[in-house]
Amino acid sequence: MAELRPDAMVPLLPRLRRHARLLTGQAARADDLVQDTVERACRKWALWTPRDEATASLLAWLLTLMHRLYLNGLRDGREHLMDPWDEEDGPALPTHDPTPALGAALDLQRALARLSPAAREVLLLVAVEEYSYRETAEILALPLGTVMSRLSRAREQLRALLETPAPRSTPLRVVK
Repeated sequence: MAELRPDAMVPLLPRLRRHARLLTGQAARADDLVQDTVERACRKWALWTPRDEATASLLAWLLTLMHRLYLNGLRDGREHLMDPWDEEDGPALPTHDPTPALGAALDLQRALARLSPAAREVLLLVAVEEYSYRETAEILALPLGTVMSRLSRAREQLRALLETPAPRSTPLRVVK
């Protein structure tokens, strides 16, 4: 097996960015998290040891680094537990969308944002990145049972959030 160099991360950047975007909810913060992850990977490159499929294990290692950086940011106060889908620098989300698919995607994004970071991370690794429970446990350095229980709770919370109708705003009236 040929040895991979740090430039092997380049094709994985879109997947890292997608994961970071779903994790943080903010495009700018996601870009910062990806950059921090790549910088950390370059500094710690000698610690990475390829497993069965080198590219797959590289992605798993990068996601592990991203997870740790994200948790460090939460602990240190650099990450904020706010509604991440209310970006000041991004486009405003429409309150009513005639396209049902887009409206459903926005509802899913808002529901994901309301999950705890731990639940969101497990759900994203299993449902979006398609890692097995065991691989998710390795990436997050958690016991397998913890991954399974967090995933179950995250799915149930997400289901409840998506079944609850969005609050309707009261229409404005002209007062004379």
